[in-house]
Amino acid sequence: MFSFCTDPSQIEGLKWLSCYLTTGKHLNLYWSLLTVLTLLAITAPAALAFGFAGASAARSRIAPLRWIGKTYIAIVRGVPDIAFFLFFVIALDQGVEYLRHKVLCSDWDQPIRQGNDFIVCQAAKMPLGTSPQWVHEAYGFSLAVLTFAIVFGAFAANVLFGAMRAVPHAQLETAEAYGMTPSQIFRRVLVPQMWVYALPGLGNLWMVLIKATPLLFLLGVEDIVYWARELGGSKTTRFTDYPHPDWRMWYFLGLLVFYLIFTRISEIVIARLMQRLTHGQATTGGEAQRKLA
Repeated sequence: MFSFCTDPSQIEGLKWLSCYLTTGKHLNLYWSLLTVLTLLAITAPAALAFGFAGASAARSRIAPLRWIGKTYIAIVRGVPDIAFFLFFVIALDQGVEYLRHKVLCSDWDQPIRQGNDFIVCQAAKMPLGTSPQWVHEAYGFSLAVLTFAIVFGAFAANVLFGAMRAVPHAQLETAEAYGMTPSQIFRRVLVPQMWVYALPGLGNLWMVLIKATPLLFLLGVEDIVYWARELGGSKTTRFTDYPHPDWRMWYFLGLLVFYLIFTRISEIVIARLMQRLTHGQATTGGEAQRKLA
C-alpha cells in the first residue's frame, strides 16, 4: 500500500509493521470484521422472526400448530449448536442439490447415494463449479445466516413464549370485556406488553449470538478467528515476504478486545432500550423511574 513497501527486507521498525498490517491478506482480516457485523445485522432480526413465529405457534389454540411450535423449540434447544450447525448445513446443501438433480437431470441413471458418497450431476451442483468465487462465498454466507437464525430463533421463541405468559392476564381479560377479538388482543395488548418482559432474555441471547460468531469457521466462512490463526502463525505460507515468530497470542488478544468493546456497547444500548420500554410500566424498572422522578 505504501511506496516504501516494495522491498520488505530493506525496512524495519514501524515502517515494516505498517507494511505488514496493510498487505492484501490483512485486508481480508479487516473485511472479515465486516462479515461478522453483517452476519449479526441480518441474523438478529431473522432469529427474532423465527422466535416470534415459534412462540406464537407454541401458544396457539390450534393443536397441530401448537405441537409444531413446541417441537421446534424443544428439538433445536436440545441439540448442541456445533452438532446442529454441522448437520443442518450438510443436510440443507444436499437437499437443495437433490431437488435440482431431480429437475435438471431426469435422464440420470445412477444412484445418488453410492456408499458414503452423495453424487449428483454437474448441473445440479449448488453453486455451480463454473460460478465466480463471490457466488460460492455468498452461498456459504446465506447458509450460515439461515443456520444461525434457526438455532437462535428457537432460543428467542422460548424467551418470547415466557414473556407472553408473563403479561398480566387481567389486561387480556379487560380487553376481551371491551369486545376485542383474540387477534386484536394479541396485536394491541399482548405483543406491545410482552417486550418489557422479553428484553432481558433477548439481551442475553444477543450476547450469546455475538460470542457464537466464531462458529462461522465450521460453516466454511473465513471469519476473523480463521484469519487471526492463519496470519499469526509462524509457519504460515501466507507471508513469505514478512516472516515473523508465532504472534497468534497477539492476534487473539486483539479479538478479545474487539469482542469486549462490542459487548460493552451492546450492554449500553440494551440498558437504554430497557429504560425506554419500562417507562410508565408497572414493573420494577418502571417503579424505580417513578421514584427518581
